[in-house]
Amino acid sequence: MKKARPIRIMIAEDHLIARKGLGAIINAQPDMKVIAEATNGKEAIALYRQHEPDVTLIDIRMPVVTGFDAVAAIRAEFPNAHFVAISTFGGDEDIRRALAVGAQSFLTKDTPNDDLINAIRAVYSGQKYLPPSVASALTENSARPSLTAREIEILRLIVQGLSNKEIAYTVGIANYTVYNHVKSILEKLGAADRTQASTIAIMRGIVHLHH
Repeated sequence: MKKARPIRIMIAEDHLIARKGLGAIINAQPDMKVIAEATNGKEAIALYRQHEPDVTLIDIRMPVVTGFDAVAAIRAEFPNAHFVAISTFGGDEDIRRALAVGAQSFLTKDTPNDDLINAIRAVYSGQKYLPPSVASALTENSARPSLTAREIEILRLIVQGLSNKEIAYTVGIANYTVYNHVKSILEKLGAADRTQASTIAIMRGIVHLHH
C-alpha cells in the first residue's frame, strides 16, 4: 500500500531553541515533516515561495519583517496558504490581528503538544483552530471600550517610559490634553497606573516592543 504524503510544514521562528523544539515535536509525528525553517518574516516569504508548504507555523513577533506582515504578503500571493500563528503572549489584539491577516489558528508557546498537533491537522484540512484559552482571551476584553488612534500613540510613548511633559512635546499637544488622554487610557485598560497600563498593553498586543 502506498504511504500517504506527510503534511509538509515550514517553521518561521527567530529563537533557535523554540524553532528546534517545534521541529522535534512535528517530526515525531508519522504524518508530518518539517521542510523549511525561517528566522524572520522576510526569510519566511522567500522560503514559502520556494517550498509552498502545506502549513506554516509562524511567530508573529519576528525581526526584519513581522509575522503579521509575512502572513499578509504570502496570503496575497498564495490565497490558499495555511498558517498557525504562534506567540509568547496570547493577547486579544494579537489574536485578532493574526486572524485578520489570514492565520487560521493562534497558539501561545506554552500550548501543550497535543494542541499544536491538533491545530496543524485542523488548519491543513481547512478548519480554524482556537484552543479554549485563546478563545477566552478574545471574549475577555471584547466588552472593553477600544482605544482611539491618539490614545494608542500616547500609550506607545508611555511604554517607552516618557513622562506627560515629554509626551506633550513629542506629540505636539498641551500637557493637560496628555493628562486627559492618560486618564482615559487607564480607565479603558482597567489599569491602576502607567506601569500596569504598559504591562497590559504589551500582554494584549496593543503595543509591541521592537526586537
